[in-house]
Amino acid sequence: MTLAGLSLAYLKDRALNTALNILLLTLSVATLVILVLFSSQLAERFERDAQGIDLVVGAKGSPLQLILSSIYQVDVPTGNIPLATVDLLRADPTVAEVIPLALGDSFRGYRIVGTEPAYVENFGGVLAQGQMFAADYQAVIGAQVARETGAGLGQKFVGSHGLSGDGHDHEETPFEVVGILAPTGTVLDRLIVTPVGSIWAAHGFEAPPAEGSTDDHDGHDHDGDGQQDHAAHDHEPDDHAPVETEHTAHAGGGDLEVTALLIKYRSSMAAVRLPNFINKQTELQAAAPAVEMTRLLSLLGVGIDAVRAFAILLMATSGLSIFVALYSALRQREGDMAMLRVMGARPGAIFGHIILEGVLLAAAGALLGVAVGHAVVAASAASFPQLRDMGLTAARFEPAELMIVMAAIGMGALAALIPALKVFRVDIAKTLADTR
Repeated sequence: MTLAGLSLAYLKDRALNTALNILLLTLSVATLVILVLFSSQLAERFERDAQGIDLVVGAKGSPLQLILSSIYQVDVPTGNIPLATVDLLRADPTVAEVIPLALGDSFRGYRIVGTEPAYVENFGGVLAQGQMFAADYQAVIGAQVARETGAGLGQKFVGSHGLSGDGHDHEETPFEVVGILAPTGTVLDRLIVTPVGSIWAAHGFEAPPAEGSTDDHDGHDHDGDGQQDHAAHDHEPDDHAPVETEHTAHAGGGDLEVTALLIKYRSSMAAVRLPNFINKQTELQAAAPAVEMTRLLSLLGVGIDAVRAFAILLMATSGLSIFVALYSALRQREGDMAMLRVMGARPGAIFGHIILEGVLLAAAGALLGVAVGHAVVAASAASFPQLRDMGLTAARFEPAELMIVMAAIGMGALAALIPALKVFRVDIAKTLADTR
């Protein structure tokens, strides 16, 4: 039998002790892996989805909520703003581009976003099939939407009121799929985009003359019928209450509205003056994605650091457990070690055998921990749509995971070092005499 086989035999002989040590290390490694996958993918997704967007303008409320709902599409909007705001900001010489968003409806849980082709271009969207929308009720769907709903070109579907997909259907205003986007790895993959006028019309408001565009809109007054149609789409106050603010037209005065505006600066002067100018308006607020995401990640970082510290402590505890197990086992096997020496085994070989036991224990716990960590992430993404929508996936392996595995194996070797050094101090004659 080789020394490696002997190490495995000894581990099997102490099956319960071995299993407990592996379990303890598995838990610590799995926790660290989950933190690595969560923090790295979340930060990367935040950065990728917000790329190219300098400022978000929306209704007064929480700046973070405005960013999450308008850029990442994971929260309810803060409300609506007058359509005239689009022209106001487009006339600003420091603003390069203004992209309007109109939210409030969904299809099978996927948000329908009224916007312009520039929104798709901002995320690097490329059509895999079909064409870009050019008229109301034409829709272009993201790659994930197409994959999970099975929708294809020419297929018609009916949007539901609200963002959760369980509101009443707008059966009188069906959409037609005219394009399917190639995967982008951004929020665009799980969206259905259509002209802003489609959202207005779905809620009983006449779109401006230029279809699919909000350029040169001065608002539009509606007659009583239009207002009654829109009112018919309202829910009870306690049913989808947050979504009530997502209507893209104002039921009171009939003025057209949008949910939010994505702003790109033309010059650095805009960053200095534009947010303050907007925040002074009674109905508007401006939020910078970089600022709000930094704030969010810093808040999450406190909790992540605490869990990481606990996982490291757990790993150190598992290392101590391996040390105690090997030290105790070696005392029970002193006779075996002495017999191996008599049979010609060199001290260095026996030393390596004991180190190998520690390494095998640590490697088993580390590899099992990586598998468990990825399994937990996969289960979480499947169970919580918010995590899946943020792009959390178990199919990625981060370089930090290799470092965690190497650290765990190194800790196992270190835990076995002191028991292994006893090999060089064994008195063969005395040990054999004592074990008779």
